[in-house]
Amino acid sequence: MVTEKRVVPVKGGQYKLLSEDQIKDLHAATIEVLNDVGIKIIHEEALDLMAANGCQVDFDKQVARIPEDVLMKYVRMAPGEIRLCGRNPRYDVLLDDSDDVYVMGGAGALNYIDLDGKRKLSTMSALEEFTRLEDTLENMDIAHFLLTPQDVEQKGHEMLVFAHMLKNNTRNFYALPGGCRRGIEFELEMAAVCAGSVEELRRRPFFVEGLCILSPLTHRHGFVEELWTCGEYGIPAYVEADAAAGGTTPFTTAGCVVEVNANVLAAIALAQMKHPGAPCIYSSSAGILDMRSLDYSGNAPEATLIHMASAQLAHQYGLPYYGANTPDSKLPDAQMGYEAMQHFMGLALAGCNIIHVAIGNLEMMKLASFEACLIANEILGATYRFLQGMDTSREAIGLDAFKESGHGSRFLETMHAVKYVRSQERWEPKLTDRSSWDAWMAKTGGKDMRQRANDEARRILAEHHPRYVTEEQGREIDRIAEEAQNWLIKNWEGESL
Repeated sequence: MVTEKRVVPVKGGQYKLLSEDQIKDLHAATIEVLNDVGIKIIHEEALDLMAANGCQVDFDKQVARIPEDVLMKYVRMAPGEIRLCGRNPRYDVLLDDSDDVYVMGGAGALNYIDLDGKRKLSTMSALEEFTRLEDTLENMDIAHFLLTPQDVEQKGHEMLVFAHMLKNNTRNFYALPGGCRRGIEFELEMAAVCAGSVEELRRRPFFVEGLCILSPLTHRHGFVEELWTCGEYGIPAYVEADAAAGGTTPFTTAGCVVEVNANVLAAIALAQMKHPGAPCIYSSSAGILDMRSLDYSGNAPEATLIHMASAQLAHQYGLPYYGANTPDSKLPDAQMGYEAMQHFMGLALAGCNIIHVAIGNLEMMKLASFEACLIANEILGATYRFLQGMDTSREAIGLDAFKESGHGSRFLETMHAVKYVRSQERWEPKLTDRSSWDAWMAKTGGKDMRQRANDEARRILAEHHPRYVTEEQGREIDRIAEEAQNWLIKNWEGESL
């Protein structure tokens, strides 16, 4: 939660889904998968390194089998505490294996719904508007690019998006490296324009690279290159398994949790073999394969359970955890509301350290909405208040207020009320309307929450125009981004499996 002075975590972890015996069962299954099936690693040097460190490697099949002692030796080398720095230190976030909860903004939608209700292809100008809107949200601790612009060349577009986030944001933010080592180096060059130097950036990196692992149990060549480059420069990495229960993993939630656990732990171990102490965040964007549509669902109750279990497992290994998904709804409607609420509440109660893609997305990350940004922010506010629980001290109960008011309904006139009205005892909503029908009609003309969110989004976009870099810095960042994209277009042909 962003306060006037700094980001303050909300304490989660009030509910533990897994018993100690269940944690042991899932760990044992993970070890069996890594021993008997192994990880397919499409990177010759990585296979050599794993063989040299005690893994059984079939070079012809590109498969490494990892014994438990080897796995745990290297997983324990990963830091249990990672500071995600904001360019403005106010936005620093301290991650560890506690149950502290933070929130990340939405991600990468190919389409968006404009304020007139029309569905459109994502553009750079629309991304600028969404970034400005999210910049005002007190319940977004870490930024993410909410749109993937479709009006630019797609090869190397990550460099243009990185430049955009750098110029329009001072929170720690999520970045994509473009599939190769050189992409990260270009991003470091851009970020150094604001940090002053690459050396200063290595001391306080204010972005985190998102590295996605292929499910099931496969590490691409580009993924390994990204992983090792992050370790070399000390850039934190979200080591993220994107699994679909029933599609890329066994059908059950437990089977999906084991695939994610095996894939992520193997990657973290590989990072430590190359660069001991490399900052890696256990991450997942797992969900289920819906049996009616055969589409991926990220906000089904089963998907929430997968993330709740994964958070508990990550903490068992002493690692911070990031996870979550977006509503499957196509509109900021009642479905979006219940999906977001059950997902946020479940993950927060489980102690998920970063609730990922929490703000603004619909249709499982394919779509974004201005109204959804503000409604999600409202739901997060209510979730946070729920997690804060109840103060049952003598002072909070108000025994003096009972005595002062006696049998009359004069409690609002007591000094106790004066004190607590100005405290955090009550959550003050921004969009929620609790007034009578007549008052609601008089104030809003009968507008529902989506309509009220639309009005508020229009107001914010009209008034909020921050500048976070100088004109000279902006030009230099754009120059590097253009050079980086051109390099990727000419030199990076991707990889085949």
